[in-house]
Amino acid sequence: MQTGLRGRDMITTQEWTKDEIDTVMDVAFDLKRKQALGEPHAYLRDKVLAMLFFFSSTRTRASFEAGMAQLGGHAMFMESRTTQISHGDTATEIGEILGRYSAGIAIRQVDWGVGNAYQRAVAEASRVPVLNMQCEIYHPHQILADVMTIIEKKGDPRGRTLNVSYAYASSYQKPLSAPQSLILLATRFGMNVRLTRPPEFKLMPEIVAQAEENARRSKGSFEILEDFEDGFRDADVVYAKSWGAMLTTTDDEKSAAI
Repeated sequence: MQTGLRGRDMITTQEWTKDEIDTVMDVAFDLKRKQALGEPHAYLRDKVLAMLFFFSSTRTRASFEAGMAQLGGHAMFMESRTTQISHGDTATEIGEILGRYSAGIAIRQVDWGVGNAYQRAVAEASRVPVLNMQCEIYHPHQILADVMTIIEKKGDPRGRTLNVSYAYASSYQKPLSAPQSLILLATRFGMNVRLTRPPEFKLMPEIVAQAEENARRSKGSFEILEDFEDGFRDADVVYAKSWGAMLTTTDDEKSAAI
């Protein structure tokens, strides 16, 4: 168990060791058990988490607010459009300001080429940890919870086959961050990970390369499939997720043609 985690940012699980991630999982299971049994666990009493949203949220906002309440703290909900960000507050200023008022800063900013860099700029200026509630590249807390669910339902994930399958949705084109974080984390646990998607819906090449290296190190496997029947065959877990194509142009006419 690794316990020297105080002050650490969680922007991507790739920046945490496997032992550190295992510690996070151990604590999460313990907190879930305490909540189910009604045991007191107000470890964050009098602590404030500043939650800054540039993009709307249902599940992420609800889970962070519920979690802070269950731990005895307070989640301070903020939308970028109702702050001075719209009038010029920089990422550095946000890190300095919110870092003084809160014990942690959680941010959702998914604009392509902006979100991750913004979070890191806030983290650079902040005296408290920055938590990624989703950027255009990563969605670590969502995926930590997903892998926790896999462990609850299937036991030891090592050697299990996970099919991360593209699923069509008629709503907006969702970020790449959830499937990318999932292939990164599942391959750390020695799972046999399949990414099944149409040829037009690739993930970022550097993320795929990291997943391949994770699989090599953990003695798992990673493969990309375009045949959905092959992806589903003998899978222990199917994770159906919609995501948009990678941004290659901001021109409306070119986008329509693609």
